[in-house]
Amino acid sequence: MSIVISAKASIGLGALAGAGGGGGGGGGEVRERPYFDDVSPRNVTAVVGQSAVLRCRAKHIGNRTVSWMRKRDLHILTSHIFTYTGDARFSVLHPEPSDDWDLRVDYVQPRDAGVYECQINTEPKINMAVFLTVEGDSAAATIWGSQDVYVKKGSTISLTCSVNVHSSPPSSASVLWYHGSSVVDFDSPRGGISLETEKTEGGTTSKLLVTKAALTDSGNYTCVPNNAHPASVSVHVLNGEHPAAMQTSNRGVTSRLPPLSAALLTYLLSAFVCR
Repeated sequence: MSIVISAKASIGLGALAGAGGGGGGGGGEVRERPYFDDVSPRNVTAVVGQSAVLRCRAKHIGNRTVSWMRKRDLHILTSHIFTYTGDARFSVLHPEPSDDWDLRVDYVQPRDAGVYECQINTEPKINMAVFLTVEGDSAAATIWGSQDVYVKKGSTISLTCSVNVHSSPPSSASVLWYHGSSVVDFDSPRGGISLETEKTEGGTTSKLLVTKAALTDSGNYTCVPNNAHPASVSVHVLNGEHPAAMQTSNRGVTSRLPPLSAALLTYLLSAFVCR
């Protein structure tokens, strides 16, 4: 009798092994266990004010959950695609149906530096640590001249942005220009908009030219590099003749008037434009 039972047990074990995907006594089952596809950097460096992405690729998770935890305070930041922190700068990037569960940190601050763990809730739990280093905010764009630029209607708006970030190769740095919240469209029906960009190992210089300025070209212009803080200026397109002291080029506003008189004149000109 005991021999018969043993034979049945052997048959059952063989069936289980076959169901595991074949090959070597359940080797397929081992391959299906969750694991981290460790192909991404374990050390990530970000600049203050920029975004950082901490990569995590989890394979064969099945119905298990991937989470991100901040090591210094053991705070769970994300679980699955949901965020479990009041800090809206943190989010998870999981494009379906990929195995990527990346943690994104926007507007990085010095306090964000440290160890973060990507976890899978197996038993026992498995995790992968990523170290985030935050560099100072010295890398920043600069738009030449004053923060307020005044030009006559019909003239050319000329804005020059310098990004003094050493990079190799030089083409690794790119710059976008925004007018308000929209990217400047060089192919728009308006026409007359061009960009001149010079890239060297010492940095990038981007010059935006808007010809035949119209009143609708007024507003905030922002130079947004991919590897440094952005910079902004306010452009005021004036309709009519105004004192030469208020006209500016990319060198900025100049004024021969005393400070209080210049401020008063600026206020009056702004009121005139609002009409």
